[in-house]
Amino acid sequence: MERHFTLEYWMDDEWYVGKLKEVPGVFSQGETLDELETNVRDAYHLMVAL
Repeated sequence: MERHFTLEYWMDDEWYVGKLKEVPGVFSQGETLDELETNVRDAYHLMVAL
């Protein structure tokens, strides 16, 4: 089952920083929006694996 979440993101200097609105504690950064999305997805999978 695929879950959908809201990614809130903003620019911090030259980095995109973001977090999942519905999952506290899942956040990451990336140099591009694509990299940010990949990194947040990885952070989510690490959190649910615990």
